[in-house]
Amino acid sequence: MINILMKAPLLFYTMFLIAGFSIHAQSTMNIFQNNGNIFQIAVNEIDSITYTTNDSGNLTTVSTLPIGNITSNSATGGGSINTTDIGSILQRGLCWNTSQNPTTANFITNEGAEIGSFNSNLTGLMANTLYYVRAYAITSEGTAYGNQVSFTTVNPITDIVSNPGEGIIYNGFNYTSVILGNGQEWMSENLQTNSYRNGDPIPTSLDSTNWIMTTSGAYVVYNNDSSNNTVYGKLYNWYAVADERHLCPTGWHEPSAGEWVTLIDYLGGFTIAGGKMKALGIEYWNSPNQDATNESGFSALPGGSLDPIGTFNNLGLWGNWWSKSEYAANYSSSCFLNNNGGDVDFGSPMKQHGLSVRCIKD
Repeated sequence: MINILMKAPLLFYTMFLIAGFSIHAQSTMNIFQNNGNIFQIAVNEIDSITYTTNDSGNLTTVSTLPIGNITSNSATGGGSINTTDIGSILQRGLCWNTSQNPTTANFITNEGAEIGSFNSNLTGLMANTLYYVRAYAITSEGTAYGNQVSFTTVNPITDIVSNPGEGIIYNGFNYTSVILGNGQEWMSENLQTNSYRNGDPIPTSLDSTNWIMTTSGAYVVYNNDSSNNTVYGKLYNWYAVADERHLCPTGWHEPSAGEWVTLIDYLGGFTIAGGKMKALGIEYWNSPNQDATNESGFSALPGGSLDPIGTFNNLGLWGNWWSKSEYAANYSSSCFLNNNGGDVDFGSPMKQHGLSVRCIKD
């Protein structure tokens, strides 16, 4: 449909050609129809010209949702796709960049080809940086974009507050502790106890068959070498961590996944927190112990692990600590550090793994 708004004479004329309309510097505009008819309108009677299609029912509209959960290197967002032509959607998601009006040529997520609302995780961001985001929908007719939103990533904490805690003597072992600026107090050594809080002994010396079959608490010392217990502590299965008799002493408890994340966030996020947690040097960590600063005083050591079939792995290479939070029926959440970087991994090993334990104060 063509809408032509008439007005008083124009002050000047411009020669131009738009979508089949011929406008000449003389006095008339010619409109050519598909049936061959030509309409002539005096140019000095035209105020404006608009052109619309009669078929607007299949247009795709895209909306961008607000950004949340902003950290130094990640954020969450989403969008909404609305169209009557469902089959036309080929891909949807978010696109973002540090300059305005990002497109699919920049960073994107891919959230499938459905209509309706969706959520996306933006990762790999730079700290303390302004980003622009738009939802997009790639359709059979082209790419549609939503409204632009912006956010700034968090500036990671550069000065970590870390003070010695009172520590605790528990079941014959003297544990040091550290109090962080986020209010958490953690043991700065791996747990070594061979009994629960109430004094009940924790089973040990299980053969590989009994280790993988048990659904009760148990522990081992890496390679059954007592010197490893002195440095790295014991390796417990998850059932010992979850036992109502508690591995940790009164006034302390086994950390949840959320408490691990709180620690990691305070230390700047998953990409850099590991270095701030690792003990210095290569006496206990294998070289290169990359990015280790131990700014937190957490003094993480690589105690390795015992896999469900009874094989010891990665002493000096990996530190692995349980959380009490279940991930699934046979799996639980845990925190991992390695000697080749300053990042932190959050995994979900089988409950029959033997991993280190740290306690956090109530």
